[in-house]
Amino acid sequence: MKESSAGFAAIYRWRLRPGMEDQFIKAWTRISELYLHQGGSLGSRLHRGHDGLWYSYAQWPDEATRKNAFSAGALDKEAGELMRDSIAESLPEITLEPMVDLLVLPHRTKAES
Repeated sequence: MKESSAGFAAIYRWRLRPGMEDQFIKAWTRISELYLHQGGSLGSRLHRGHDGLWYSYAQWPDEATRKNAFSAGALDKEAGELMRDSIAESLPEITLEPMVDLLVLPHRTKAES
């Protein structure tokens, strides 16, 4: 069995206001990039489910890094407000402790990062 080196992960879930999807994507992307480059995040993904919910999966080195990043305050107030305005309902987050890591990440060029 291959042990995980992925660190701590969290899943966030939202139901968006109709017509606000593009605004949400832009705001989520801005905030997630800031956490990646300034907050210690290991990256994140945004998904839309067939159930109408939007899901974000974020990885962190550990839970303490995530708590510190979130407690530091808003990294971009405007993006945060745009994201909140897009959300009709936020569901409770799900935190995950990886046990086995078999995920293969696609190769990305610097231009794509």
